Amino acid sequence: MIRNFIKTAFRSLLKNKGFTLLNVMGLALGLAACLLIVFYIADELSYDRYNTRADRIYRVNSDLKYNELTTSYAIAAPPVARALKQSFPEITEAARLTPAPNVRVRKANENIQEYKVVYSDPSIFNIFTLPFIAGNPATALNEPNTVVINESTAKKYFGRTDVLGQMLTLSNDSLAYKITGVMRDMPAQSHFNFDFFLSMTSSPNSRDNGFNHFNYQTYILLKPSADPQKLEAKFGSFMRQHLNTATFNYNKFAGSGNFIRINLTPLTAIHLHSNRQRELGVNGDIGYIYIFGAIALFILLIACINFMNLSTARSANRAREVGVRKVLGSSRAFLIYQFLSESILITLFAAVVAVLLAWALLHPFNQMSGKALAVTCHTVIYLLPALLGIVIIVGVIAGSYPAFVLSAFRPINVLKGKLTGLKGGSLRSFLIVFQFTITIFLIIGTLTIYNQLNYIRHKNLGFKRDHVLIVKNVNLLEDPKILKAEIKQLPSVANATITGFLPTSDNRQPANLSGDGNTTSFMAELWAIDADYLNTMGMSLAAGRDFSEQMKTDSSGIIINQTAAKMLGYSGDAIGKKVYYPDRSGRKIACQVLAVVNDFNFNSLRDNITPLAMVMAPDWRASMSIRVKPGNLAALIDQIGKKWNAVSPNQRFEYSFMDQDFDSLYRAEQRTGNIFLVFTVLAIFIACLGLLGLAAYTAEQRNKEISIRKVLGASVTTIMALLTKDFVKLVMIAIIIASPLAWLAMQKWLQGFAYRQEISWWILLAAGLGSMAIAIVTVGFQSVKAAVANPIKSLRSE
Repeated sequence: MIRNFIKTAFRSLLKNKGFTLLNVMGLALGLAACLLIVFYIADELSYDRYNTRADRIYRVNSDLKYNELTTSYAIAAPPVARALKQSFPEITEAARLTPAPNVRVRKANENIQEYKVVYSDPSIFNIFTLPFIAGNPATALNEPNTVVINESTAKKYFGRTDVLGQMLTLSNDSLAYKITGVMRDMPAQSHFNFDFFLSMTSSPNSRDNGFNHFNYQTYILLKPSADPQKLEAKFGSFMRQHLNTATFNYNKFAGSGNFIRINLTPLTAIHLHSNRQRELGVNGDIGYIYIFGAIALFILLIACINFMNLSTARSANRAREVGVRKVLGSSRAFLIYQFLSESILITLFAAVVAVLLAWALLHPFNQMSGKALAVTCHTVIYLLPALLGIVIIVGVIAGSYPAFVLSAFRPINVLKGKLTGLKGGSLRSFLIVFQFTITIFLIIGTLTIYNQLNYIRHKNLGFKRDHVLIVKNVNLLEDPKILKAEIKQLPSVANATITGFLPTSDNRQPANLSGDGNTTSFMAELWAIDADYLNTMGMSLAAGRDFSEQMKTDSSGIIINQTAAKMLGYSGDAIGKKVYYPDRSGRKIACQVLAVVNDFNFNSLRDNITPLAMVMAPDWRASMSIRVKPGNLAALIDQIGKKWNAVSPNQRFEYSFMDQDFDSLYRAEQRTGNIFLVFTVLAIFIACLGLLGLAAYTAEQRNKEISIRKVLGASVTTIMALLTKDFVKLVMIAIIIASPLAWLAMQKWLQGFAYRQEISWWILLAAGLGSMAIAIVTVGFQSVKAAVANPIKSLRSE
């Protein structure tokens, strides 16, 4: 019986090749897009889950409110880790990490830049699942000047992994580190990924600066029975106990409405739910997971709606077939099974094509999304049952309407011609409205994302990022000032500055600032710059003067931004006032305010501007930023490269452009916009396929009516308007429904940016007019084809 159903269904599908092709193509595209997005979402949701105790690992965060400015950090104070473990029995282990910037590792006569280097407490290997190939993880980082490297790094420097006891020289501090462990490469699905773990006791900033100075990524491991919420509720009294010291009155600080708090973020929530300052990397966003999940569902729904619309429309032409089958003895159950078999068979064909299509498109999708997705045995295990379920569900839903309605026809009425069509117009109208509502929603979302990205690219950030060439690692030169002086002499160079603290880099140095007559300090950024910095960066002063090499007293001066001036209480006149910050030994340094620089964005535009202070001092992590004049940039880079090679022949000449570095901060948003655009175009295309097929069947059903109208003198335009107007009405209803829904959804997405472009009216208008044009062009093509056909062919049988 089943064999007969499949054979009959297969013959019926071959007989209607156009119908079959449209359905298979639409469903295959929808399922392929859905599969790619599911791969992407599964990868994002898998972050940090490689840790065997991931559900018990938490990161300790810090929140600071001072002078009405609240800042959220992904770091904690140096003593927090030890104090938490000592104070709370629920915590079995605690560990700290702090990145080591601008590290060069010596290999023969070459110094190689390494970006994935971190100082770490020894207990980090007791918290995270980082398997060792060689060495003892319990003791690997106990001694100073020891390092654990991954297997790729071992092969890179030694060509093998049995390297215990070997030495690596870090040129930035000229120290030799002993390799005490080799671990497996960390999975890509981790919120941090380092190649070198240096012993924390080797860090130049390992001194305990108190509970109000945040600079360490801090992780804790809870006991299996511990309740993180109850633990977090105890942190308030814990912080008050440790913050009230002889030099800091926290009760007075909190009495003014300020606070310093710590809280926990589950390890598995960091990648998608955390967007704090001083993250270890660029995290994802759970909002994008919801967006992409909705896109996958929408595309699949659009494809299924096409299938249902075409199935119900085509069913009208099969009424006589049903009548004949019933006269010949077919039962209603047999007919239902037959129609469902055809529907499931089409869905099965589409699923097979979708799998092949998704596999073929996986590489370009990886390039677009920045992923390294691959089809593995694990993928196949969950993919096959999911696909089989989709095939059955889609096939049954799409085939249920024609199956149950057609099978209920009375054969005598059908064969007498009393049933000339199928009463499915209301359902098809609803499905078209639903389909175009989704399409318009996606169009508005795409336009909003691109509008925000365009706003980011062109926003005045308070500095000029164009025409700035950044030469890296000048700290390795014997005297970088000599190279700077030579480069400034080049005619195509406007100015140059030496510092690693740039608005577009991740080099940051936290410090506690305080002012005259104010014992309360607050967290700020402290940057070491030279006298050419502000001019090279194109920054402007709100008050005061810039640093000057001729003014020797400027070494004890300081420039603060407007936000820092406000928090210090110097909003009126800050020039000449004192600002205090601790040096590495904890000694308080007093500086005189020389200028207030206008606020500029040195964090992501998702965050508000935070306090910043700048002092004139050499930066050991330095790079050289060169403002170039418009002209032959390639020739200038060649000139600078020659000067570099003359003073440092054994070091690679590496450079970047500041505007490109800025764009990389928003690479996730750019990739999201590209993915959104591609899948929106795909959704529109699938919707057009269905609309084209539906218009063709509508024209076929009204073929004789069109012919009679033509004989009576109707023009092509009149007939085209007749066939198009019903579809246009449905699209207008979809516009009315989709516009407010899309506005609300994208408004929520924009709330994630501190600086954003509100949704403009033209976006809604463009989406509405665009969808209307798409519908008119799609239906109009079929309408014109029907309108220009010879009426004699249609009326010949009358």
